[in-house]
Amino acid sequence: MDDYWKTWEPRERATLCFLIQEGQILLIRKKRGLGAGKINGPGGRIEPGEEPHECAVRETSEEVGLTPRNVQSRGELHFQFADGYSLHCAVFVAHEFTGDLIETDEALPIWTPLDSIPYDEMWADDIHWLPGVIAGGTFRGYFHFDGEKMLSKHLLWE
Repeated sequence: MDDYWKTWEPRERATLCFLIQEGQILLIRKKRGLGAGKINGPGGRIEPGEEPHECAVRETSEEVGLTPRNVQSRGELHFQFADGYSLHCAVFVAHEFTGDLIETDEALPIWTPLDSIPYDEMWADDIHWLPGVIAGGTFRGYFHFDGEKMLSKHLLWE
């Protein structure tokens, strides 16, 4: 990993929360904001005073109507974009949840078999870390992007 990341500070902090149950993962087609049109996991920006795991639960509930229980931290994503935007994203997984699945103005939820995740419709970094997270791994990832094009990646698995 280069020295750049040692002093890097994100402009924003966010979360992703992947619900996994019975051989499927809950993904969303994002309707607005960063990555609109792409498939991703539920999540969003951390509010002031909010802990990352609280944000993961809140955002998942707001976006798809399901409230994750016993969320597990699985990783950290560090994104630097060529236009200057920077984002730190905490990644969580949950195997239990309550509520009823709904579509919202932010997201179309899609239960997807674990063996047919549509990586070609997701951010370019996802294929490098999501399989390891599904397998139970924990990681830190560092990525440079120019728009939607990934310029570089560095992954550390724990």
